[in-house]
Amino acid sequence: MKKVALHNLGCKVNAYETEAMQELLEANGYEIVPFAEGADIYIINTCTVTNMADRKSRQMLHRAKKMNPDAIVVAAGCYVQAQEEEGKTDDCVDIVIGNNCKKDLIAILEEFSAKSRKENEHRVMKDLVDIHHTKEYENLNLSKTVEHTRAYIKVQDGCNQFCTYCIIPFTRGRVRSRSKQDVLKEVCRLAEHGYQEIVLTGIHLSSYGVDLQGENLLSLIEAVHEIEGIKRIRLGSLEPRIITEEFAARLSRLEKICPHFHLSLQSGCDAVLKRMNRKYDSAEYYEKCILLRKYFSNPALTTDVIVGFPGETEEEFEESRAFVEKVGFYETHIFKYSRRQGTKAAAMKDQIPEQVKAKRSEILLELDQRQRRAYEALWKGKEVEILVEEEIIRDGQKYWTGHTKEYIRGAFITEEYVQNQIVRKCLGVDSQIVH
Repeated sequence: MKKVALHNLGCKVNAYETEAMQELLEANGYEIVPFAEGADIYIINTCTVTNMADRKSRQMLHRAKKMNPDAIVVAAGCYVQAQEEEGKTDDCVDIVIGNNCKKDLIAILEEFSAKSRKENEHRVMKDLVDIHHTKEYENLNLSKTVEHTRAYIKVQDGCNQFCTYCIIPFTRGRVRSRSKQDVLKEVCRLAEHGYQEIVLTGIHLSSYGVDLQGENLLSLIEAVHEIEGIKRIRLGSLEPRIITEEFAARLSRLEKICPHFHLSLQSGCDAVLKRMNRKYDSAEYYEKCILLRKYFSNPALTTDVIVGFPGETEEEFEESRAFVEKVGFYETHIFKYSRRQGTKAAAMKDQIPEQVKAKRSEILLELDQRQRRAYEALWKGKEVEILVEEEIIRDGQKYWTGHTKEYIRGAFITEEYVQNQIVRKCLGVDSQIVH
């Protein structure tokens, strides 16, 4: 039995695919071991969303080969899809598996082993598709996940937006949706295994169904809502324009929906949004936030913001900062603009110095902390439902901890075994808010 170690880098979609590859390996007799010395095969599911992601991908590939020079090192995913030649010429890499080819992992490993025995020499085996022209949704499936209470389900791949800063359409291809029937089968399997919360995720989740007859994200959510055993449905990142009066109203009638909405912003300055090729302005974005607050009581709104986009002046940054403050997000994930070769933004004039990006990032991080505390303060003294995930030890005391529907993390003390149970607690009274 060959020992395989896997390591994931990047987004929740990548994490889903890594776990699906692990299930494929287990089903075919491979032994899964920790990412440490002693594995026969190392599989790194790479990321390329930033320069740092590229660097981490390379580091993990080199670390794997260093731990066992005789091991087979597999580089999978976005980094090798974008940097095809680097993956092919890197001495640490034995197999390159691009996006839409991970489902073929077992056959690829067997073919490589057969060729190595026959030819008795080292050659990089490459398995990449023309991601720009494929219409196939790569079918990967899960029946269990690393988490014991919450399961992420990939329902969509690819993106048609072509924001000027983003490399992802070039590594993931055009929008491809998973069939509703296949999604529902997987949700049913996970429910049978005891999972109570489902998180629907994708590269551009809002586009789900544009390539399917008569389907869209809302119809999928409503179908998942009918599955017995599932108590919560959480949504991945959404584009603001999907939030219409009808969308918000119909969602609000689904009791399993978590009122936690991640609306991608990127900038609160209209001039910057236009240069980014985003499809909305700040006024439209704000209207979507008001709509969600109209139909949901104090929903958690979270977002992403890029600082230091090419040409971003101090005035434009201040406009963006003021908008973030105006919306009053629960959480703001701040990213310093990362120049990605092949994107339009990489060729733009007035690239911002790293020290300026760092300063602007610090300003938004401080605002994020204040807004997070302000949102959590609104919930103190209120009874909430916590889906219990794990037991932790703090200052010598054992706590059970989990998340509310709004994704506030609460911790409480009890002698009972309550993992994967939904318990009612009063935040700030019989349970603490922790980060």
